[in-house]
Amino acid sequence: MEMTINSSLKFTNYFLTKLPYLAPHHVGELKKLTQILCFFITSSSLAPKVFFTVTTTTGRTLTGILISMSRVTTLLQKGKKALQDLELLKVLQSEIRHELSNDLYKNETGSLGDFVIDWNSPQSKDVVMRKRCESGEEIAISALLGEETFAEDNLYPKEANMKVCIKKNGLSSVLQFDCKVLDGQNKIDFHIENAYYLKSPTNLGSSVYKGPDFSELDPALQQELKQYLISRGISGSLTTFLLHQIHHKEQDQYIKWLQKLEAMVASN
Repeated sequence: MEMTINSSLKFTNYFLTKLPYLAPHHVGELKKLTQILCFFITSSSLAPKVFFTVTTTTGRTLTGILISMSRVTTLLQKGKKALQDLELLKVLQSEIRHELSNDLYKNETGSLGDFVIDWNSPQSKDVVMRKRCESGEEIAISALLGEETFAEDNLYPKEANMKVCIKKNGLSSVLQFDCKVLDGQNKIDFHIENAYYLKSPTNLGSSVYKGPDFSELDPALQQELKQYLISRGISGSLTTFLLHQIHHKEQDQYIKWLQKLEAMVASN
């Protein structure tokens, strides 16, 4: 004898009415698991007649039901896992759509000026730019995103940590400036946090005196050191380009990470 299952509800009623010999607590368990069980039956390739032989005969079949419960449990576990994976997939896809439609830094702004991008690997977090002046002076800038900072418009922009190294032609010594690039309300600016004199790029031991705390310097000297960087192309236009570049880079990396997760979950 064969049976066609027209709906989950009909199957549930049929399944329970054909099991008069089941203990009440067994029936209660079956009722709790009905939704997952019916989902698996109606959406899988498993033939309904397998369950029919379990649920449509008399007392003799009760033994068959008890023997087959481990298989039913396995199917229920697989069905539950499939539901969980489906929910995760839906959330991942929603997050990807949101990020693709809300990339605030996709439109390039600012300008590199005379600098060229020397390093911008898709796998790394940082960006490196260089410039060689006619005098032979070399300037290298590296930057990566810092911590999130609160903004009134709730966009939570991140600051950028920027390091500027200046080397004079014919000298081994290096001037190093540790800076913070800030996304203000009206413009993107930077301020210097540390200014170091390094006898050589390899002389970086912790015991080597590099200079005083920048905040303790005379304000006029602090301002002139900032102007020293501005005169070498570290302008608002460059820092605007830099901040947008690394924001967009992080956004792109995050979306690709989400897409890799989506592909892995969907493959199951």
